[in-house]
Amino acid sequence: MRVLFAVVGAALVALTWASVITTLVVPRRSHDRVSRAVDRGVDRLYRVATMRARDYATRDRRLATQASTTILVQLAVWLVLFYLGFALMLQLFDELGFGHALAQAGSSLFTLGYAGPAGAPLTAVDYVAAASGLVVVALQVGYLPTLYGAFNRRETEVTLLSGRAGRPAWGPEILARTRFGFGVEDEGTVMDQFYLGWERWAADVSESHTNYPVLTRFRSPAELSSWLVALVAVLDSAALWIALSPARAPVVEARLALRMGFTALRSIAETVGLDVDHDPDPDPDADLQLSYDDYLVGIERIVSTTFRMDRTPEQAWPDFRGWRVNYEAVAYALAYRLDAVPGPWTGPRRTGDTPVAPLRPQNRTPTPFQD
Repeated sequence: MRVLFAVVGAALVALTWASVITTLVVPRRSHDRVSRAVDRGVDRLYRVATMRARDYATRDRRLATQASTTILVQLAVWLVLFYLGFALMLQLFDELGFGHALAQAGSSLFTLGYAGPAGAPLTAVDYVAAASGLVVVALQVGYLPTLYGAFNRRETEVTLLSGRAGRPAWGPEILARTRFGFGVEDEGTVMDQFYLGWERWAADVSESHTNYPVLTRFRSPAELSSWLVALVAVLDSAALWIALSPARAPVVEARLALRMGFTALRSIAETVGLDVDHDPDPDPDADLQLSYDDYLVGIERIVSTTFRMDRTPEQAWPDFRGWRVNYEAVAYALAYRLDAVPGPWTGPRRTGDTPVAPLRPQNRTPTPFQD
């Protein structure tokens, strides 16, 4: 039995090391069960803590700590697994019993070593345990700057978008405000760069959030702001522009942003284990969850400024639907899972929140350019 327990302990140590390496070291999407179990467990606790808070602002404040809690719990779980694994290995060589083996493992992992080993086998296992504890903590410390660097890059563009799309961001709002901000000659160049910038942003988010899934839990510091809602707004604006005014739209740049955007959403959804349709070529005639009436509300916002349309809303609907079907289901599933701010056109939330319209200063409306 002691040999069997030692084998189980060695397997536990190997499993934990595999989890640490795939999560913190290997720059590639992983399906680590330990990390996913920690994320699900912490998420359940936070759901219980927020289930009675019907006000989004209250839930948002509570959920702001979820990512950091997940990181700390994950470190604690790794150390506990190492502790149990090494204790099971040590009991094979420790004549003083399993209790002393636990003390020996704890001494090596968590302190400078108050319980000295007796004999070469105990010494060898103690050294490995001590190195494991030191390396895991060091890797976790080095892991944090990478996370916060990716978080800062993500949030810079989300913050910049608030001037174009409001808070929470909304695709029709981008097109409506674009006509206030730029003249006809400047509009194309500026929006070309806008969509190319968001193509690069989506690629960066796809790479960072699939390698480090906990980043999806980092909430935007600004009120009524969300990286996910911002991305959906940009994708909707590109799809709307191509559908409503293809002759005037920055078609190439908008298509690139759309392609990278829905590819990023699918990659992130697969990484966090969402059960959604990942068909790379969905039927463009498939039904949307977004209703046609809600679509018309967006059109009303667009035409409330001087945005020019080459097609009627009815003519543009099939093309817009063909684009949106690529990302709608995945975006809605992620927004539901993360309890993102309930912006327009981003699907239901688990608390049943009604969509929040973008905030617009009532007394600061600029004079639009006249074409």
